[in-house]
Amino acid sequence: MDRKKLTYWALGVGALLTTVGFLLAFLVASPTQMMRTTDSGKGAIIAGSYISHLIDYGQKIFFFHVPVAIASFLVFFFAAYFAVRFLMTRDRMYDTKARIAMEVTLIFTTLTMLTGDLWTRWAWGVWWTWEPRLTTYLIMLLLVIGYFVLRASVEDEEKRAVYAAAFSIIAFLDAPISFAITRIVPAGSEAHPVVIGVPGGLSGEQLAAFLLAMFGMLAFGYVIYQLRSREELAKERIEALKAALED
Repeated sequence: MDRKKLTYWALGVGALLTTVGFLLAFLVASPTQMMRTTDSGKGAIIAGSYISHLIDYGQKIFFFHVPVAIASFLVFFFAAYFAVRFLMTRDRMYDTKARIAMEVTLIFTTLTMLTGDLWTRWAWGVWWTWEPRLTTYLIMLLLVIGYFVLRASVEDEEKRAVYAAAFSIIAFLDAPISFAITRIVPAGSEAHPVVIGVPGGLSGEQLAAFLLAMFGMLAFGYVIYQLRSREELAKERIEALKAALED
């Protein structure tokens, strides 16, 4: 199967998986114990608001937010990998792949921040708090944006590619830190929920909905990457045709 057909298949599979995953999340999966602002009960003060552990249907956004976040980490990894390959080979093809992967990373990191802010507002009663996971992920978003600022500020193509590759590799170091921060910070100082890889984190139907949504998002990431790659290939062919006509 060629990449064009595979892209269309991935689009269909992604649409199917995410649709089924969201339907399971909203219609089948039971709401979990989440933190929500209230005036009574046991809890803690977060960002000046009292938080207690109550059943919260606003947690449903988790089934979109976390799959998008995982997709952002994975696509960022491939961007860093292509950057390493470029520095090793100086093949411009890898620079193009790294740039496209960073574009997809920017899409997913932006969606993650937006959905995360919605959850934060619903669960904690604030739009933002300097919690470790939120802070490190915001830094990651700013680093991804900085990558494109760097590319736009360097005129020499070779230097632009080298600087961008080195920057993306260093920037990627924030991804594993952001992912693991809620597991390594001292007990009692974390506010961001941890439900993946912990006992009793997700029930069977919740896990099924989550996995379907996650693989659907990964499929969408692949589709976006392939579509942008085809666009770049078309641009290169047009430029080559123009150069041939001018000669």
